[in-house]
Amino acid sequence: MRVAFGLLVLLLGLCGSGAQGESGGLGEEGESSELQEEWTQQTTNTTSPDIWVEMKELRDMVVELKVYVQMLQKDTSEMAGRLTSSERELLDSKKRIDKLENLNTANTKVAFYTALTDAGYVGPFTTDTTLKFSKVFTNIGIAYNADTGFFKAPVKGVYYFQFTVCGHHTGLMGVYVYKNNQKIMFNVEWKEDQLYKYFTNSVILELMAGDEIHLALPATHVLYDDGSNQSTFSGALLFPL
Repeated sequence: MRVAFGLLVLLLGLCGSGAQGESGGLGEEGESSELQEEWTQQTTNTTSPDIWVEMKELRDMVVELKVYVQMLQKDTSEMAGRLTSSERELLDSKKRIDKLENLNTANTKVAFYTALTDAGYVGPFTTDTTLKFSKVFTNIGIAYNADTGFFKAPVKGVYYFQFTVCGHHTGLMGVYVYKNNQKIMFNVEWKEDQLYKYFTNSVILELMAGDEIHLALPATHVLYDDGSNQSTFSGALLFPL
């Protein structure tokens, strides 16, 4: 605005000097020249500081803008870092979930089928004796231990167990079913001859992870098995809880 005002004054002065020159001669032209120089000086004095002030303000604005851009870049970098960290955490969480799901899936596949022995007669013993079904045909989930004769539940759930035993002698044949140290079933038969005789039974049990099931031969009782697998023990997880 100040620059425009100075130019306007200068133009008016030039117009005035032209009019005076036509009417007043050389002396008046000299005065007009002096006035023009004075106005030009004033205009220059008035305009120059304004230009520097405006340049300084513009420079300050550029500096502030540069600082603002740097702050935005820093915030963007930090945000990107946080997003990267969150993505890593999500990925790690997904891996842990997948691992647990795979482990759970593996543990929920449980089934076994075994036979007692190829040796023939088992018993009689003077005390109750754990039956070790040594011939393992199926052991999905590795829950049955042929060395001990114990089945150990890998997960909490409902399980189904079945056994078939054979007698080939005169006398008692029988089986105890144990859950941990608790007798939950007893089956017995008296044989009056040496013909083959069988009985089968089954049970459905709710077990906690770590509960154990095994069969035991009562004292003085006898069972029989050979290569034909006539005495068997099997089980499976029906569904986890």
